[in-house]
Amino acid sequence: MVNIDKSQVAQRFEKAAQSYTQHAVVQKQICQNLIGLMQEHLSKNSLDRVFEIGCGSGNLSHLLMQNFQIKQLFLNDLYPEVQQHFSKSKKIEWLIGDIEQLDFPQSLDLIASSSALQWICDLDAIFKKCSNALTPQGYLCFSTFGQRNLKEIKALTGQGLDYLSIKEIQEKLMQQDFEILHLSENIETLTFQHPKQILQHLKATGVTATASQHRWTKQSLQQFYQDYQQFSEIDQRGQRHYQLSYHPIYCIARSKS
Repeated sequence: MVNIDKSQVAQRFEKAAQSYTQHAVVQKQICQNLIGLMQEHLSKNSLDRVFEIGCGSGNLSHLLMQNFQIKQLFLNDLYPEVQQHFSKSKKIEWLIGDIEQLDFPQSLDLIASSSALQWICDLDAIFKKCSNALTPQGYLCFSTFGQRNLKEIKALTGQGLDYLSIKEIQEKLMQQDFEILHLSENIETLTFQHPKQILQHLKATGVTATASQHRWTKQSLQQFYQDYQQFSEIDQRGQRHYQLSYHPIYCIARSKS
């Protein structure tokens, strides 16, 4: 089990806050996909009380506000600096801090989260809190990452989160008596011209937050670049492209009670 230092996670994402929006192409696409699934499965598009876990720079939050009529939006993240990505609004209320330590707002119509739940240590407890906080027939809609996420990095450095399988997520939801309306996964592959750009991309999106003990030396970097050849392909023009895999899992669930 990777021990996740939340203060370090907060620090890395805070550092990456300015570059995140620009570089987090996959995370942005995932938010779009998640919204599409919500539009498909939610029975109404006006929602009184919505809570978003791990809002970051607001990719999902802004889409939620554009696509649904929301009376009150509670936003959570680890550090207060994320508030700079949002204009002041009477609709928005902030809950800053570690979601595992916070009390959830109650009587919620929707709890949403994108690319954040993989940082949670005890997902069972979070799903239980979600179940208790939702109104009957309230929705839990999220994306997270599966076991093949950033598999190239884990293979070469041994660094990475312990991701859950889609089946494990399904079981945890069913234990809390959620009705699962949609559950799917896919692999998104980004390509880069050099492994150096991959490390820059990861740094710019804050994703390196687990790699606390990993210190690069000139030698280990060269080794990394060399080893990364196994995850590369050569195109028709003879150019080498290096791949990086993302493994999003999407879920739309509804509380029964």
